[in-house]
Amino acid sequence: QKENIYTIPNLLTMFRIGSTPILGYLITSHSYQLSLGLLVIAGITDVLDGHIARAFPSQKTAFGTHLDPLADKLLVFVISFCLAKVSLIPVWLFTIIVLRDVLLILAVFYLRYQTLPPPKTFARYWNINKASVNLYPSTLSKFNTMLQISAISLSLAAPVFDFMQHPALQGLWYLTALTTFITGVQYAKNPWKYVKRLNKK
Repeated sequence: QKENIYTIPNLLTMFRIGSTPILGYLITSHSYQLSLGLLVIAGITDVLDGHIARAFPSQKTAFGTHLDPLADKLLVFVISFCLAKVSLIPVWLFTIIVLRDVLLILAVFYLRYQTLPPPKTFARYWNINKASVNLYPSTLSKFNTMLQISAISLSLAAPVFDFMQHPALQGLWYLTALTTFITGVQYAKNPWKYVKRLNKK
């Protein structure tokens, strides 16, 4: 059965995806106040889409459960890249974040292939209605996601409110990098620990 993907949570998520390149452009153009305002709006839509999907089951879709984390990853990648480009975060922090996420995405592709029941066709592999595995982030990974979002948000706010060299911000960078590295090792050592298989065949 084909689901209706044009729900309020999905539209909010699509808005967040659409705003991501605009955010990147504003940051690289040094329009930090505008980009910070747009980031706040994007953050509000992220909270709203999750709340609406939980409160109203008819608004929850399989498409949305895949689209929402993709939107978050895209937002973090683009903003952290642009912040590194204008020297608002160190390049090493961006590199650690991206490497962990690339490895995680490759692991998801591999687990998807391993758990997909036969026949393993290209169409079935990319059919989001034929979910074969659910991923459950570790507690530390959830904490790391919060740290990543806090780090990029505060780094973007730093030139607006003049705290670019504050030691607390630099400490946040190191803590974010450390937890990003540790969670990457967690997933690499035992990816099946954070997976629930949806089929037995």
